[in-house]
Amino acid sequence: MILLVSTERGQRSLGGKGMIQHEAEQPKSRNIDQEVLEHLDALYGYAMSLVRNPTEAEDLVQEACLRALKSARRYPPTGDLKAWLFTILRNLWINHQKRRHRGPEFISLSAQSDEQDPLLDGMTDHRLRPDRLLDRSVLQANIRAAIESLPAIFREIILLRYVEGFSYNQIAGILGCPAGTVMSRLNRARAALRQRLLVIDRGP
Repeated sequence: MILLVSTERGQRSLGGKGMIQHEAEQPKSRNIDQEVLEHLDALYGYAMSLVRNPTEAEDLVQEACLRALKSARRYPPTGDLKAWLFTILRNLWINHQKRRHRGPEFISLSAQSDEQDPLLDGMTDHRLRPDRLLDRSVLQANIRAAIESLPAIFREIILLRYVEGFSYNQIAGILGCPAGTVMSRLNRARAALRQRLLVIDRGP
């Protein structure tokens, strides 16, 4: 079978030039091949948020899909396939970063609540709320630029929560951290994005 991913450059086959083949037996109750295909665009978007390079993103998606298909025999028939795929992709990214002798683009995060973070004051202004902007899918070029300017750890959490719609617990599973850490990290991501949106809103 050939896996395709839609990018801004159009559809192309994953894996560069070859086909993705697998021999793993799959549960009769689920068509894992088809379900993986349905999540390719989401996986590519997630990979791009991590590496910001189309070729590297496609390589990550290809490798994640191969890993998933080879492990399909052991996958629970009623499991959350999308979250599982995202977890595989993220672990691959971390491993690639380690092989390059540098850690992922993490930053120090303290565990403060929304109320303790002055940057979140005024987040009820719907013009600036990133979740509203993302939910409406009306991102303007300057908003995309603001998101792209965030550290990888913030781009990632915004995408997982507001674009892909994962719950806190699902994100915790993908990132391998407690749900409380997810909420704290998301607060900081929203605050950082809000700062950039405020700058854009004020203009030069």
